[in-house]
Amino acid sequence: MPENSWSENDCGSELDPISSLLSELSDDDFESDFFLQGQEGRRRKAALTLTIVWGSTITLHLVSWGSWLIWGLMVLLGIQAIRLFLARPLTTPKPLCDEEQVDFPEVSLLVAAKNEEAVISNLVEMLCNLDYPKDKYELWVINDYSTDRTPALLEQLATKYNQLKILHRAADAGGGKSGALNQVLPLAKGEIVGVFDADAHVPKDLLRRVLPLFNRESVGAVQVRKAIANASLNFWTKGQMTEMAFDSFVQQQRTAIGGIGELRGNGQFVRRTALERCGSWNEQTITDDLDLTLRLHLDNWDIRFLNYPPVEEEGVTNALSLWHQRNRWAEGGYQRYLDYWRLIVSNRMGTGKTLDLFSFLLMQYLLPAATIPDFLMAIACSRLPILAPLTGLSLTFPLIGMFIGLRRTRSNERLTFSQFFVTLWQTLRGNFYLLHWMLVMVGTTARMSIRPKRLKWVKTVHQGTTSESFEF
Repeated sequence: MPENSWSENDCGSELDPISSLLSELSDDDFESDFFLQGQEGRRRKAALTLTIVWGSTITLHLVSWGSWLIWGLMVLLGIQAIRLFLARPLTTPKPLCDEEQVDFPEVSLLVAAKNEEAVISNLVEMLCNLDYPKDKYELWVINDYSTDRTPALLEQLATKYNQLKILHRAADAGGGKSGALNQVLPLAKGEIVGVFDADAHVPKDLLRRVLPLFNRESVGAVQVRKAIANASLNFWTKGQMTEMAFDSFVQQQRTAIGGIGELRGNGQFVRRTALERCGSWNEQTITDDLDLTLRLHLDNWDIRFLNYPPVEEEGVTNALSLWHQRNRWAEGGYQRYLDYWRLIVSNRMGTGKTLDLFSFLLMQYLLPAATIPDFLMAIACSRLPILAPLTGLSLTFPLIGMFIGLRRTRSNERLTFSQFFVTLWQTLRGNFYLLHWMLVMVGTTARMSIRPKRLKWVKTVHQGTTSESFEF
């Protein structure tokens, strides 16, 4: 085995990503129901949440003041939306320059790879040729018991690049991606830890642009904008391209008003001290990035967003794959609220972040769950759906936000008359594509309430693709 290749037995004991979080965030004897009750605790809390949502929606139809309450809530959320639209994105610091090389921070780049023979060589080549001092960063690839040519390819690459180090996991190693990242963390030496998916396309100057964002001590993590490498392939990949543009707009505006910045897995950078204080990656969730997002904010760290340059990844290419992927994302997003709800309502994050979180929780998770009882009661009472004002706001917000997000991703292009209509068409198509989230959220909420989710980390198959320019 090459000198820079490690087996699972070389790593020592595994980290405990749970007890550390509780000791840092709790000043009392609080223990999350999730840790005591596991998956069954989540199911009961999801069922209670669904019961409250349905019961409240039905009650609003039956009381005379129900519509006034909804309009009042719509006004408050509308004010929050206006704040988001009017906010000026935070200024991005200048990239690191060569004169400062002696002070460049050490960086560890981590990639968890399982059966990635189609893409792993390309990623390693990119990450080992970044415009950054070679003695200031390392690349750890965790071979998660791959059964294809991934291990052999990695061993070949390790003879070519001194920065590349390999950790081989055994067949019975648990925890999915989170387990792989936790296992390699004690071996990594960087004060900043970057995480990439195996299909990532990484710009050469990325580290020089990301690291200045950590100059503020309160910044615990930075998320780089994600873009779709195969965007021109079909309706689904074009939809994901517009979805990522909309997400980048939301990320920029939320952080601008002091709200919640979120991690997206691929292209995320975390300050090591913040990561360790929050207990590293949670191996009991199916979306480690969303879970870590909430724990960082609960520990009073900020998460910044880098709009340029983006990290590209492959978009899923068919409806079935998209459905499975988005159901996993939705359920993972839901899990974090169920797991940490008492920490959230105790306002540990501060009023601004808490209000921002609740506004998006309401519009993204709770409102879709309420559409079914609202529709049924509207038919029974021969009236319009009482949640129509909130639904209208939830449809208008992405319509405007996506248009702005698309323009920001191509800020170097002048907005001509033809470009305006091209962007408008992409926005309309993208919002039609986003309607699938309504079905995803309704189904996820109901499923989590009925049966506990068996922890299962589902791998997204990567085919390998070259980066493409935007197709209109």
